[in-house]
Amino acid sequence: MLFVFPFQTGHTTGPSLNNDKLYKFAYSAEVYVDQVKASLQKSAGYRISSGVDVNLLWRNPDNDDDQLVKITMKDVQVENVNERPADKNIFKGKSTEKIIGKEYLEALQRPIMVELVRGKIKTFYSYQNEPGFTQNIKRGLASLFQLQLHSGSSREVDISGKCDTTYHVRQDQVTKIKDLDSCEIEKKGFTSHNKILDISTKATSATVYVLEDSFIKSIKAEENFVFALNYRRKTGAKIVSKQRLELKSVQAGTGLIAAKQVAGVIKTLDPNYVAIALEAEPVKSECKKCPSLSEHWKNIREQMHPDKLSKPDAAKSFLSFIQNIRKATKEEILKIIKSENKELLPQVVDAVTSAQTPESLEAMLEFLDFKDASTFILQERFLYACGFASHPSETFAFLCDRDGCKLPAVVEAKRLILNRLEKASKDDNVQMYLLALKNALLPEAIPVLLKYAESGEGPISSLAATALQRYDPSFLTKEVKETMNRIYHQTRKIHEKTVRTTAAAILLNSNPSYMEVKNILLSIGELPMEMNKYMLSMIQDILRFEMPSSKTVRQVLKDMRAHNYDRFSKMGSSSAYTGYITRGPDVSSTYSLDILYSGSGILRRSNMNIRVFDRSTDLHAIQVVLEAQGLESIIAATPDEGEENLDSFAGMSAILFGFQLRPVTFFQGYGDLMSKMLSATGDPMNVVKGLVLLTDFLQEIQLQSGPTASAEFMGGLAIDISGGMEFSLWYRESKTNVKNRVAMFVAGNTEVDSFFVKTGMETTLETETALDFISTVQFSQYPFLVCMQMDRVDSPFRTHMTKYESLPSGRRYTARRGKAATLAGNEYPLHQENSNMCKKVFGAKSDSAGGWF
Repeated sequence: MLFVFPFQTGHTTGPSLNNDKLYKFAYSAEVYVDQVKASLQKSAGYRISSGVDVNLLWRNPDNDDDQLVKITMKDVQVENVNERPADKNIFKGKSTEKIIGKEYLEALQRPIMVELVRGKIKTFYSYQNEPGFTQNIKRGLASLFQLQLHSGSSREVDISGKCDTTYHVRQDQVTKIKDLDSCEIEKKGFTSHNKILDISTKATSATVYVLEDSFIKSIKAEENFVFALNYRRKTGAKIVSKQRLELKSVQAGTGLIAAKQVAGVIKTLDPNYVAIALEAEPVKSECKKCPSLSEHWKNIREQMHPDKLSKPDAAKSFLSFIQNIRKATKEEILKIIKSENKELLPQVVDAVTSAQTPESLEAMLEFLDFKDASTFILQERFLYACGFASHPSETFAFLCDRDGCKLPAVVEAKRLILNRLEKASKDDNVQMYLLALKNALLPEAIPVLLKYAESGEGPISSLAATALQRYDPSFLTKEVKETMNRIYHQTRKIHEKTVRTTAAAILLNSNPSYMEVKNILLSIGELPMEMNKYMLSMIQDILRFEMPSSKTVRQVLKDMRAHNYDRFSKMGSSSAYTGYITRGPDVSSTYSLDILYSGSGILRRSNMNIRVFDRSTDLHAIQVVLEAQGLESIIAATPDEGEENLDSFAGMSAILFGFQLRPVTFFQGYGDLMSKMLSATGDPMNVVKGLVLLTDFLQEIQLQSGPTASAEFMGGLAIDISGGMEFSLWYRESKTNVKNRVAMFVAGNTEVDSFFVKTGMETTLETETALDFISTVQFSQYPFLVCMQMDRVDSPFRTHMTKYESLPSGRRYTARRGKAATLAGNEYPLHQENSNMCKKVFGAKSDSAGGWF
């Protein structure tokens, strides 16, 4: 591209070609795909190279800065971007015509015309019905011919769309920086719901024009796209696109065409040329040998059997199934749903709902009959999958965060829940709507939750309080804190320990005042024995783990009325403890275990939480809560204050990735308890078993050189959580056991698709682990012996990476690399007092103990 710079009169804003000259350039467009920090010398990729002839066809007689330029690609070649041995070169022995196809090669080498006005492309002319991918390659070449000769910024249209572009001019060099995030162009894709589970992206574009003797000697353009998994930045990919245009010679050319308007010149040259958009048109090659949805399901269905739902292969199959569902019609999806058996159908519902396409949602709504109680499990799995939706549409209307809270369907759903809660009379219905509010986290629901937390009874009060506990502290107003203080200090009515301790936790986690902390500390010693111990453990945990309120707690503890031996030496078995599972450069994770007993030594509540966080975001990954009440009559013990009339109950509830699941009841009422004692098998009850789509990221990218690229990352979790509560009158022992079995599979595919050749990189990581939380209480003596254990088994961790280049004919080059490691099992440390107690428990345990009740 040889432009004379406008130093002469009439050329003040843009470059100009010389008349009657033919400028011959060498052009290349290269793409590379690899891991983020890898050297390009080993990347997968390909190069399209050609000669490029450029000549001036017409100059506006009234404006020298208005020119029509003809650009022609010649002698097109396709080759590896890096040297390969003959047996690994997919292009070896194939002519360009064979690789691209005769029709497409002819189209690619057909000239284009661009009208340049003041250095910017005003109009792009080409044949209208050319294949999209050849048009885009020529658009990418034409976009290089856009140049501004003075420093400054503007909105500029090229193949990437309308983008913010900045020029820096310095002597014989012009640098053009394009802000790719600002480009207005049709974009396809979506991101994950939570930042920690999402992908970080970075895109840059720079073009350097080198000038010599007032001519442009060369152009080098480079785009970089980087993708990294936020929770493991080693798992990522980059796409690099390079264009080079270098002047080789200047020869005599044809003369200019005389005309007043560009349209006349175009008509004279070839009436088939029409003005078309310079922005790229969407191009996607179709998969010709892909199996049908039914065939794919037959191949993977056994991996999704309920017995295999804690294995990586289940998560892997789940993700691949979702990808295929997203390409399927409603009829194809329904065919599978209607033909599957009851064991596998819940997993099919997980996948179909997680696909989140209009077709998949329509298929589910047509299949499910919400009036049919027999399909309750499927209805529940559908609603859970909707709750975990990574990019919900308005049709889902089950989540209210991000920017969706003002959608009409969501507004109506909020109104419906609040109105029906107000009218609900039965406790079961009240609990159902409170659970819905616990997931929705509506700011307007806070006054309702406050009412039920303070005025409600038993499970309703507890549920409302724990719902408030899930809100961000920024939502906890003065009114909320006043209510929590009244509940904790029982200024209006007597409350259960579980509600009072939840109120205390809310206060201590929401920037408490000096007096709020002081009053809580002064209450220790005046509380029921086990609640004394629990609150003391909570305060010590805040200090030890440097939680946000620790500074205020330390200030209060300078007052000897709050900090004295009598207060801090209270006996009891209840405890609270927080520790790290992992601490890494990308994300860290913590576990917290707290357990509250009644004065008789029977479990009231155990709470296990796992949180994942980075510097700016946290994710409540798992919570498992076991609760029991009204069991004192079994051992002829006296209930604690305010709990004299509680009905016998034991149950379990879970939060999974921020989503509250339906609680599970072990028994309800004395008669049910007696029945369970006589018939129990000792097997744990299932709380949640299924497949969850965690990471769901897709971004389609238009490269400046013409090809289309895409980055797709999906992460799936296969999970099996169960829990049980054993109670033995004979051995005077109770035991709770929460088993967490999880397997994770993450797959990423970053690809550049040029229709006639594809290149890319597939990355996978997989892991599986089991985490058990066991609490054993022996109440054959006083004080009770209590031992808590949190164990993780050995956890295999495997990563694989495959780089590839392939032709539609099936010829393919691949380079693979894998790594496997095992994270050793671990018994997570709790406080020293617990360790000492465990030694006593297991030293005193009889080998014959065991079994439900």
